[in-house]
Amino acid sequence: MSPLMIGLLIFAVTTLVLATGLPIAFGLGAVALGFMLIFDGWSSVHFIPETIFSGLNDFTLVSLPMFVIMGAAVACSRAGSDLYEALARWLYRVPGSLVVSNIGACALFSALTGSSPATCAAIGKMGIPEMRKRGYDADLATGAIAAGGTLGILIPPSVTMILYGIASETSIGRLFIAGILPGLLLVGLFMAWSIFLSWKRGTRLVDQDRVYSLREKLELMPRLLPFILVIIGVVYALYGGIATPSEAAGVGAMLCLLMVVVIYRMWRPADLWAILRDGLRESGMLLMIIGTSILFGYMMSSLQVTQAVAQTIADMQVNRWVVLAAINLLLLVAGCFLPPAAIILMTT
Repeated sequence: MSPLMIGLLIFAVTTLVLATGLPIAFGLGAVALGFMLIFDGWSSVHFIPETIFSGLNDFTLVSLPMFVIMGAAVACSRAGSDLYEALARWLYRVPGSLVVSNIGACALFSALTGSSPATCAAIGKMGIPEMRKRGYDADLATGAIAAGGTLGILIPPSVTMILYGIASETSIGRLFIAGILPGLLLVGLFMAWSIFLSWKRGTRLVDQDRVYSLREKLELMPRLLPFILVIIGVVYALYGGIATPSEAAGVGAMLCLLMVVVIYRMWRPADLWAILRDGLRESGMLLMIIGTSILFGYMMSSLQVTQAVAQTIADMQVNRWVVLAAINLLLLVAGCFLPPAAIILMTT
């Protein structure tokens, strides 16, 4: 069987295995192990532990659990609700103010957690019922949260960008900087569309005559500014070459833990255990996916699949934009079924 046919078979089997709902790490590991046994025999089993552990033996990976704990500390506190309330008080005179506030809260919360699911859960839990109660249409309310939640992939510190940086051996600091402008552009476009749609529909709000005093507007700022300053400091440390990603992540995680203890009084062992438990659960999941994806890549390379695909693309002699369009189409289809971490580590 030719390497290209093996590659197509691997693609089909992997898609079927992951479609069953099996955890991604176990699915990738099972497919890799199965094809290695079929085509290379039992002798290939000896390389599995060495391949996985050598792939995880990377100091850059230390930044991953640190940023995850940093996000878990913020997600377990009332920072999300404070962000939402503070923006609502400042933007209450803008058409579609509550939708704009939700999108802004999603952007800031994404910068604090680096996670899209956490952003949707934290902001949507408060934002959607509040928008519906105040007269906003259901599609606009849910669409704002769904769109705003995707900002966690772009706005640093993004866990997805850390995974891509590790997989592609790209500077994580540069990736963070590269995500700022597209993230801000999306935030502006989402807000502009929300304002236009609210104005076009003539949405009449329940509390449109409510006026907030300057004291009420500034009331929540002391709680939020320390978290925002930590994010700015982490990005500056990375971009300025002051610290490595692992060092900046460790300092950021410690500062966020201290701030939730001081600002939100989360000093009880149960509160701290919830933060560390969530951080450990997500970090363990991501590191298992990374380890098995490295094994998956080793299997593809040992069976000459990646080399054959690269040679086939080179022999096609097509325009680079055609290749880019094909790659994006593949990622679009894969994104309908698989989470970003799995797609990045399988394809990069």
